Amino acid sequence: MLAKAVIIIFLLTILYALGSSFYFMVKDKGEGDRTLKRLTWRIGLSLLLLVLLYIMFLLGWIEGSGGPINLRGTG
Repeated sequence: MLAKAVIIIFLLTILYALGSSFYFMVKDKGEGDRTLKRLTWRIGLSLLLLVLLYIMFLLGWIEGSGGPINLRGTG
């Protein structure tokens, strides 16, 4: 449950950074650097989330579903 909460918080923060960068892009009309800073934060948070997902998977906090491809050859 904690892993899901962390993932959701990260995703909401990433969406906030994306939305605020769009707002500053429209408001500043390309003159300020606030858009660049927000997009940089979004990229950093996305990479951090990817690393956290990998660590959570290695620790066994989350499990893979196996995906849509049947790799075992049965069925």
